[in-house]
Amino acid sequence: MTTQPEQILENNLVIQLQKLGYKNVVVKDECELLANLKRQLEIHNKTTISDSDFRQILNYINKGNVFERAKILRDRVPYTNDKGEHKTIELINQIHWCQNEFQVTQQVAMEGTYKNRYDVTILINGLPLVQIELKRRGLELKEAFNQTNRYERHSYGAGQGLFQFIQIFVISNGVNTKYYANSPLKARSFKQTFYWSNVENKLNTQLSTFADIFLEPCHISKMICKYVVLNESQKILMVLRPYQFYAVEAIIERVKTTTKYGYIWHTTGSGKTLTSFKAAQILTNLPNVHKVVFVVDRRDLDYQTTKEFNAFSKGSIDGTNNTSTLVKQMIGDNKLIVTTIQKLNTAISKKRYLNRMETLQDKRIVFIFDECHRSQFGKTHETTKNFFTNCQMFGFTGTPIFEANAGKNEYGKRTTSMLFDKILHKYVITDAIRDENVLKFSIEYISTFKKKDHILDIDVEAIDEAEVMSAPQRLNNIVDYIISNHNRKTHSREFTSIFAVSNIDTLIEYYQIFHQKKEAGEHNLRVATIFSYQANEEDKDAVGSFVDDEFLNNDAYSIAAEPQAEYGNQHSREYLEDFMGHYNKQFSTNFTTKDSNSYYNYYNDVAKRVKHKQIDVLLVVNMFLTGFDSKALNTLYVDKNLRFHGLIQAYSRTNRILNELKSQGNIVCFRNLKGATDEAISLFSNINAKDEIIMQPYEEYVAKFNQAFIALLQIAPTVNSVNNLPSEEEELEFIKAFRELMRLKNVLATFTEFDFADLSMDEQNFEDYKSKYLDLYDKAKSAQAKEKVSILQDVDFELELIHRDEINVSYILKLLSKLKDADPEEQEKQKKTILELLAGDAQMRSKRELIERFIQENLPQINDSDNVPDEFADYWSKEKMAAVENLSNEENLNAEKLQEVIGNYLFTEKAPLRDEIIGMLNEKPSLKERKTIAERVTEKIIGFVETFISGISRP
Repeated sequence: MTTQPEQILENNLVIQLQKLGYKNVVVKDECELLANLKRQLEIHNKTTISDSDFRQILNYINKGNVFERAKILRDRVPYTNDKGEHKTIELINQIHWCQNEFQVTQQVAMEGTYKNRYDVTILINGLPLVQIELKRRGLELKEAFNQTNRYERHSYGAGQGLFQFIQIFVISNGVNTKYYANSPLKARSFKQTFYWSNVENKLNTQLSTFADIFLEPCHISKMICKYVVLNESQKILMVLRPYQFYAVEAIIERVKTTTKYGYIWHTTGSGKTLTSFKAAQILTNLPNVHKVVFVVDRRDLDYQTTKEFNAFSKGSIDGTNNTSTLVKQMIGDNKLIVTTIQKLNTAISKKRYLNRMETLQDKRIVFIFDECHRSQFGKTHETTKNFFTNCQMFGFTGTPIFEANAGKNEYGKRTTSMLFDKILHKYVITDAIRDENVLKFSIEYISTFKKKDHILDIDVEAIDEAEVMSAPQRLNNIVDYIISNHNRKTHSREFTSIFAVSNIDTLIEYYQIFHQKKEAGEHNLRVATIFSYQANEEDKDAVGSFVDDEFLNNDAYSIAAEPQAEYGNQHSREYLEDFMGHYNKQFSTNFTTKDSNSYYNYYNDVAKRVKHKQIDVLLVVNMFLTGFDSKALNTLYVDKNLRFHGLIQAYSRTNRILNELKSQGNIVCFRNLKGATDEAISLFSNINAKDEIIMQPYEEYVAKFNQAFIALLQIAPTVNSVNNLPSEEEELEFIKAFRELMRLKNVLATFTEFDFADLSMDEQNFEDYKSKYLDLYDKAKSAQAKEKVSILQDVDFELELIHRDEINVSYILKLLSKLKDADPEEQEKQKKTILELLAGDAQMRSKRELIERFIQENLPQINDSDNVPDEFADYWSKEKMAAVENLSNEENLNAEKLQEVIGNYLFTEKAPLRDEIIGMLNEKPSLKERKTIAERVTEKIIGFVETFISGISRP
C-alpha cells in the first residue's frame, strides 16, 4: 500500500465537504474568484449588483491588513447604485450564522511575488474565509504551517487581496489536524495552533473526523462569527480553543434554560480571561439578562481585567475606580461591568448606597467570579446571593476546593460545588500540558545540607525543625545556590524568577543576605521584594493554602484591594521601607510605605518589571503566587510548605507558553515537597500513570521488526491513542519504540528482497505512526534544555539554550551568534561542533563549504553578534547570485530563463522537463547530446536549490 499523496487527501476532503453541504465550485484564478464573489453576494443579499456597484464594493473592501479586513467583514458595505440610491450589502450573517452561502474550491492560483496554488479553500458568501493546507502523511505538520506563512509573504495580498479575509487556517497531514486564527506573520507561532477536541477533551486529530465536526458549515461559520475575537490592543485575531468554546457554550445554555449556578474548572494558564470575556460578551446580548458583572478579588486585577476586556473589545467597559462609580454603573446603562468583590460588598452593605442598589434586587444579573477558589468562601458570597434574589452566579477556577483541600470558617467546610452547584466544563493541568497550552514542570529537590569546597550541597529533605530551617548557615547556602545556578535556570537571564519563603522574618533575612553579597561583589542579580507590612502570619500549610496578602480574607479589606489607613508590625514596615529605598535607587523611582497609594503603585511597578525581565529574583511570602501572569517568568524557588491548590497555583506562575527556549517551568524546592506535589497533582488531575515499556540477515531483521511492532502496540494500540498517552514518560517510550522501528526499517530497506508485505505492519500504518512520532519527537527535542539535578556537572551550553526543530540554516545562525561572542578557546570548540553538525546532516552537507568560508572570512569582521543574521543573509544572497551566474556561464544558459525554470521548480516541486532545459540553452545541441546535457543541467539546478534554498529560513 502506498502512502497517501496530498492530491488524494485533498480530493477526499473536497468530497467529504460536499457531503456536509458545501457546493463545489471551480475557481482557477482571481478573475473567476471575483466573478463568483459577485454571484454569491447577490444570492446572499437577495439583490442584483451591477458591475459599477461591484467595483465600489471591491474598492471599499480592498483596504487594510488582515485585522482591518476582519472588521470590514463584520460590517455592512456601502455603495451607491445606478439610480443614485445609497445601499449596503452584508458580507456575512453573524446573527444567523447558518444562513450563509457555503462553497468549497481547490487549487486556486494567485500570483504576487511568486505564483502560488492553494490546496482547499472554503468560501462563505464568495469570500475565502477558511484556508486548508495539506501535507502528505508522514510529513511534519509544521511544514503546512510554514507554507501558509510563505503564501502570506508571496501572494495572499495580491490583486484585490481577497485572501486577506481568511479568518481561520486549517493544517493537516491526514493524521494530525490543527486550526489557528489568521494574524500578521510576526504574531503567528506554531505554539498557537490548536487541535479540536470533544467536550471531554479527547482530541480529534484525523482530518476526516475533524472535518465532520469543525468544518461542518454551521459550526465553522459559528466559530468565525462568535468565537473569533478581534484583539484591539494587539491588532490580531484570536480564536477560541475547544475547551474555551465548550465552557462558553455551557454557560450560555445554563443562562438561557435555567437560573442555576455553575462553575468552570480550567487549569491555571489556560486562558480563562478570554473565556470569561467571551461568555460575558455573549450574555450581555441576551434579552433576559439585565447586566453581567465580572468580579475579581484584587484591586490590581480590576484594572488589569478592565484593560484586557477593552483590548478584546474596545470601550466595552469602564473601570470602577471606587464604590460610587460601581453603583452608578450598576443603576446606569452599562451592560458589562468589571469590579472587585470588595467594592461589590460595600455597595450592598453600606447604608449610603442601599437606596439606589435596592432597585436591582430582583433584576436578572449574572455574576462571573474570577479565581472563585479564593474569594467565595466567606460572608460576601452569602451577602451577594441574598441581596440579588434573581441573580445567577458562575465561578472560574484553576484549582477548585474539594473536601480534601477545604478549609473551615464560621460557615463550616465548604467546597466549590457547594457554592456554585454543577461543574459545567473541566480542563485539567494534564489536558493543558498534553495540548501544549501550558508547560510541564521540571521539579528539582535539593537534597543535602553542607557546603564543601566549591560544591553547593544543601540537605533539607525531611527536616522540619524551625530552628534548623531558619538557621543562618542554611539560608546562606540557599542564597549561594541561587547565585550559582540562576543563570542556568533562567537561560542566562532570558527569564526571571520568584523566590517564595515561609514568613516575613525569613524573607527579611534572605533579602539582607542577597544584598550583602551584592555589595561584596559576589553577584549582580537584581533582587526585589514586596510583602504586607501587617502582623506576621504563620505558614498556612495545614489546609493546603496560603492567604494571598493582596485579596480579601474573611471579608476584610487588604492593602492591595482597598488601601488601609492603619498598619500592623512597624518593624517589618521599616525593613520594607529600606528595601524599597534600594529599589528606588536601582530604578530611579520614589516609592514609599508612608502612603497606601504609593505602596499600591510600588506593587504595580514590581509586577511590570518582573514581566519585562528587569527583576531577576522577586522575594515574596504570599504575594504574586496566585493570579500573577508573566510569560517571562520560568523559575520558582521554594522555601516554604505548600499543599493542594496553594502548591499548584504557585508552581503555575512558571508554566506560561512563550517560545521554544522556554521548555518548562522550573521548580527548585529547598524543602521536601515531593509528597505534597504528588498529592496536589493527583487531586487536580486524577491521573497517575507511569508505565514503562522497552523493546538483526533479512529474516532476523523482519523478526526484530515484528517484535518491535508488538512493543509499540503495547504503548499505543492505535495511531490516535498516541494523543491520549497520560504523561511525558509514556510519550518518550513511544518515541523510543517507534525509533527502533525506524532503524530496523532503514536496515531492511538496504536488502534487495525487502517488501513491506513481509512485515506485520503495513506501510500506511507505518506512515501514520511516523506522523505522531515526528510531532512528539519535535516536542521532546524542545525539552532538551531540562536542567540536570546534579550541580557538580557543567550544563552543556548549547543544549541548554538552543532548541531546533531540525538542523537548518536558521539553527546554524543561532550557533554562529554564540560563536561570535565566545572566547578564543570556546570558539574553536564551538566551530568544531558546527562543522560536525553540517557534515552529519544530509541537507546541510551541501552548505558546509559556504558556511565554513563565512566563519573563516566574514565572521571575524562582524562587530556585534546581533548583526550575524543580516550579514549572513547578505553573504548568502551574493553567493546565490554568483552561483546562478556561474551555472549560466558554465552551461551557456539564458540567465532570465534559468531564473524562471528555478522559480517553476520551487512552485511545482517537480524537476524541470527536458524541453524546458533545452529551451534555456543559448546554443541548441544535437539530438544525440540533448539527453546528457538536460540531465546534467537538471542535476545542477536541483543541487543549486538544495544548497541555497532548501533549509533556509530566517526567523
